[in-house]
Amino acid sequence: MIKLAISGYKGKMGQRITALAQQDKEFNVTAKIEINDSIEVLKNADVLIEFTTPAATMEHLKACVKFSKPIVIGTTGLSESELSEIRLASKRIPILFSPNMSIGVNSLFALVRMAAKKLGLDYEIDIVETHHVHKKDSPSGTAKKLVQIIKESSGKGVKDVQAIREGEVVGDHRIIFESPVDRLELFHSAKTRDIFVLGALRAARFIVGKKPGLYSMEDILA
Repeated sequence: MIKLAISGYKGKMGQRITALAQQDKEFNVTAKIEINDSIEVLKNADVLIEFTTPAATMEHLKACVKFSKPIVIGTTGLSESELSEIRLASKRIPILFSPNMSIGVNSLFALVRMAAKKLGLDYEIDIVETHHVHKKDSPSGTAKKLVQIIKESSGKGVKDVQAIREGEVVGDHRIIFESPVDRLELFHSAKTRDIFVLGALRAARFIVGKKPGLYSMEDILA
């Protein structure tokens, strides 16, 4: 049984991670952490799932390095310096970092990579992402990842990224490939936050026992 620590357990994601982990026979939730809580509880955990703020994530990352514990990071809005800290820490502990833990979205990444490679030179590419009004980062971490994939695969950038914040939308991402003669769209819509939770729990199973390194959901799908 995996001894699981959950950061930000009082938040919407934290509550769902806690609920679904407690229903899963593979997990035993041994630590629930909120801001200003003692990090010493990580000593008895096998892995930490982290969906909080960038500042809290960096503090908990340092604790995981201190106690040699793997960490699953789904926090978005991280700066370049914070991403550099994650890469540096991955030399000492196993880290699975993804801006989107959904298996469906990570399958979308693969499809976009394929389409951008084949169509990128002849098509203009736009991204439209929609999230709830409470989301602080804009564009989303998923949209930024899509931009990176398209640039790497097509050799050119995205024409435009439109970020919409309305209602309680969990997360929609639409990638549009358009030429003078046709239009191709790839679209993913998250119905509930549970898709991210299930992905995070799958990531926790994957990362326990791994060697130090920086892993992604693509490693799981592979």
